[in-house]
Amino acid sequence: MSRNLRRILFACAAALFLAAAVAGTLTWYDYRSDRQAEQARADATAAARRTLEAMFSYDYKSIDTELPKVVDNLEGSFRDDYSKIITGSIIPGAKQKELTVQATAEAAGVVSAAADHAVVLVYLNQVTTGKDIPKGTITASRVRVVLDKNHGRWLAAQVTPI
Repeated sequence: MSRNLRRILFACAAALFLAAAVAGTLTWYDYRSDRQAEQARADATAAARRTLEAMFSYDYKSIDTELPKVVDNLEGSFRDDYSKIITGSIIPGAKQKELTVQATAEAAGVVSAAADHAVVLVYLNQVTTGKDIPKGTITASRVRVVLDKNHGRWLAAQVTPI
């Protein structure tokens, strides 16, 4: 083989290797991005379900300790607003009417998601019993939850009934 032919073959092999390396890197990056997006959707959905069930479930006997813990899963002005509502209305009303509420997130789906922000729609059922309603009532709701990832945790920034 002539020297020029070897150089050409070597240059072609090097170019082919470089193209394969670039294609492999791009494929890996796309795969990694897809996996991160899938993980964000799954984690945000689980956080939305868990947070809503905690926000809307309580027992009048232990409401003073149950609901204030929920604030750790909230952020921003929504956190402050929720704190005011539970201390000003929900806790006193639940004690007065001896309410027990069990909320269950029946279904949830992601409306949109990124690595650190998600919007989740949750179908929530609540069973409420109390001294005036001993047999209980069932309330079904659709709730839109906006979540932000903060220091590795998904926190609810907004909860809106639909």
